[in-house]
Amino acid sequence: MDGLFRDEIEITQIEKFFCNEMGRQIHRYIKAHGSMTMLESVEKRLDVLSVPEREHIMTRYIDRNRRLVENMDWRMLVARSMANFCDSYDYFEQMIADKDTMTFYVERFKGIYLRFHKIVEQDGKYGMVEYDGRVLLHPQYDFLRTPYVYVDDLLSMPVIAEKNGKMGLVMPDGKDTVVVPFEYDDISLRDEAPWFELTKGNKTTLWDDLAPFI
Repeated sequence: MDGLFRDEIEITQIEKFFCNEMGRQIHRYIKAHGSMTMLESVEKRLDVLSVPEREHIMTRYIDRNRRLVENMDWRMLVARSMANFCDSYDYFEQMIADKDTMTFYVERFKGIYLRFHKIVEQDGKYGMVEYDGRVLLHPQYDFLRTPYVYVDDLLSMPVIAEKNGKMGLVMPDGKDTVVVPFEYDDISLRDEAPWFELTKGNKTTLWDDLAPFI
């Protein structure tokens, strides 16, 4: 048999170790861009989840925070995961030197963590679905814009939407929960909190009141 034999136990264990490595990447990202309170909140939530549950929530986090993976070295994360799995340096050397094995795991983990939501169109109206097909927003809007910013404690930001010529904010929760009513001429996303700038006529206000939805 050419190359290294990948069995179910190896794949499961390396997947678990890679999940830990991805958690470290999110930890560093929040530490650089968020607060210690939110960082502790994320760590507490992730610690009680199973590997598939952690993969799902981190996939959603990456979807809204795509800058996290812009310069990420997938091969290095795979190598670290392999190092945790291997019980000898010689076998570790064989694994990272085997091109097919490294390609297999890099592509596998990209397939797990790089799964993005989609904007869908139906009868001229737009909605949003999760990567697994779950409806986030039903197709009833004239325009949608996803803020590619994610709240540090893993709760999603509202989506900028247009309905009947007016702008509002809705939560991508599958229930089309209106956060800001559709009565504004324009809503734009800022680079820092407060995240949203609301314009009605000549009046512009800043909005970031997510407390009722957390």
